[in-house]
Amino acid sequence: MNSELPPMPTFAQALRYWLKLGFISFGGPAGQIAIMHNELVDKRRWISETHFMHALNFCMLLPGPEAQQLATYLGWRLHGAKGGLAAGALFVLPSVFILLGLSWLYMAGGHLPWLAAIFHGLLAAVIAVVAEAVLRIGKKALKSPTLWALAALSFVAIFVFKISFVFIILAAAVLGYVGNRVSPKQFPAGKGHGAAKDSLPALELPPAQPASWSRAFRITALCLTLWWLPILAIAAWLGWSSTQAQQGLFFSKAALVTFGGAYAVLPYVAQQAVETHGWLTHPQMMSGLALAETTPGPLIMVLQFVGFVGGWQNPGVLSPHAGAVLGALITTWVTFVPCFWFIFLGAPHIEKLGEQPRLSAALTAITAAVVGVILNLGVKFTLHALWPASGGFDAFIAILAVVAFIAMQRFKVGLMPVIGACALAGLAQHLWS
Repeated sequence: MNSELPPMPTFAQALRYWLKLGFISFGGPAGQIAIMHNELVDKRRWISETHFMHALNFCMLLPGPEAQQLATYLGWRLHGAKGGLAAGALFVLPSVFILLGLSWLYMAGGHLPWLAAIFHGLLAAVIAVVAEAVLRIGKKALKSPTLWALAALSFVAIFVFKISFVFIILAAAVLGYVGNRVSPKQFPAGKGHGAAKDSLPALELPPAQPASWSRAFRITALCLTLWWLPILAIAAWLGWSSTQAQQGLFFSKAALVTFGGAYAVLPYVAQQAVETHGWLTHPQMMSGLALAETTPGPLIMVLQFVGFVGGWQNPGVLSPHAGAVLGALITTWVTFVPCFWFIFLGAPHIEKLGEQPRLSAALTAITAAVVGVILNLGVKFTLHALWPASGGFDAFIAILAVVAFIAMQRFKVGLMPVIGACALAGLAQHLWS
């Protein structure tokens, strides 16, 4: 094995890698983090194992997609602000354009029976994926009887009493933070993402830009201006009551509470976007999740689909196409601009970040509560899929969902093959009938 230190990559070399990553980042956050670790730590050795793990644990404490934030930080550490902007933006941009095309196809081609059949089959894949996520996250998160009870309570709170996801997450964070001091065994601090064992020397990076109050003020002022200026412009143009302005406000709030990944925030989005605002239906929400699963980039891109469909179906004075594109773009903008703010503010502190057991315990409690809200998501989606508004029981989706779940859980079939098989099964059922 070559133990020589690698040379400092040029910005152009890093840019080519970040662009490549944007097109191959399938597999959700776990797969995306594994791709970056394999390439940047093991192969190129631009980042040390210790540094990578500290950065990842910090990103796990932030709201928003941790893989995109990790890429933003690593780009910043290599090439400063321009590196962070390039890495974070290129992680998202390919999926923005791919999902825009798929969303248009979904809405414009919904009247085509064969296309509707494909999307119908995808409902089964979504049911299986959400069920698998509940089990996977639950096995890792529910480490004590108290955390099991917290997951159950969060499910009851959101499913039965319709308590907002935001309040559930805030309550869980407080319980975890305080509970770790009272009973560490019941509210354990997470162990991070493994011990850092550097097998080969990594690139010696220059000292990071130091933190300062003036730097924090400049970053905050710039990011808040970039975040809110488009919302204010839309409101001045179309009015605060327009769908697009309301989407800018709603998804700005969602960007601050997306702890635990996309599956955690989906119940909140479904509760508000479907039941409160009426921008789309539960079956449409499920189809959006399936489309987001098939594209590279963070799974939180499903929010762009929500913005697109909401703008299409509630365009106001705009045409459906213009309303949809504007809704999609403002949703994506307010979802990701805060991510850059969080990372650029915290980046100078990451290498000095020691063990923070209470913060880690708060994250553990949040993750336990997330299990309950994901279960709520799965139950609601399943009920709407199996008993559609048209009436009757959809036995085809029930059987297909069970088969897809068994394929993923028992035979470890990958996500993409399951989605493809369910889509083909929906088409085959249409042609047969």
